[in-house]
Amino acid sequence: MPQPPLWQPGPSEVQPDVKRRAVELVAALGAWPPAGQGAEAARARVAALGLPPALADQAGPLTPAVFEASLEVIDAQYGGILADSASVLVVCRQWTRGSDGSIAEGGTTVDVRLSRAEPRWTVTGLNPGDPGPATATPSPGVAQVLAQPRIELPPEAAADLRSGTVHDSVVQAMLRLAGPYTLSVSVVRTGHPLDVFGTTRPSDHPRGRAFDVWRIDGRAVVDPATPRQLVESFMRDAAAAGSYNVGGPVAIPGVGSQFFTDDTHHDHVHVGFTA
Repeated sequence: MPQPPLWQPGPSEVQPDVKRRAVELVAALGAWPPAGQGAEAARARVAALGLPPALADQAGPLTPAVFEASLEVIDAQYGGILADSASVLVVCRQWTRGSDGSIAEGGTTVDVRLSRAEPRWTVTGLNPGDPGPATATPSPGVAQVLAQPRIELPPEAAADLRSGTVHDSVVQAMLRLAGPYTLSVSVVRTGHPLDVFGTTRPSDHPRGRAFDVWRIDGRAVVDPATPRQLVESFMRDAAAAGSYNVGGPVAIPGVGSQFFTDDTHHDHVHVGFTA
């Protein structure tokens, strides 16, 4: 079974401990040694972090009834960050071993909700994504995205595409951007808050009309060493690919601009569409 190191926030994060807290919980829930499965064991792992054991009851696909599991956090991205509350989208790959020794690979994305507390932020809820079943035959565009090595998809984002619930505008923009860039996608449809965090305005993600990119050409958006020119170029090209709403860490001026920046988008580029 793979044993990846625990994901750690970098020095330029807006609130490093918010992400660290969310990742610690998801890693504790989604990995266990041989014969460590079961609800009571999961609750004990959560309690050992100083968090409410009942959070284990919200873990859903993170805690399948298998003999052993290991988990890799691919990325931890803000779904929203305010002064006293936050959403962290923990993007995971998981390996599970059955009692017969067979190993399966999968993964999910978990919307972890947190609130400010002392000495550390605390977790108030978990919302694992649920892409639903795959269609019998993916559309030609989806098949191209799934086969394109310059588009890196975590398990849940790939499942979103296979489900047939992602608009073609998203698919075509991914393919267009994969010409000049290698893009590492974090979130497409599921695993994202239903509303824009802190508002009652529906997000484009659950409607299959947006995707987020956390790494461009192998360079993490949040890393201060990543050239800002690269990020700005990607944002401009995302707009040229049809996005009406491009968010990221770079402020791109202009009256009536389709670009925006804020703390939530300090660590990724959001690419949204009207249809």
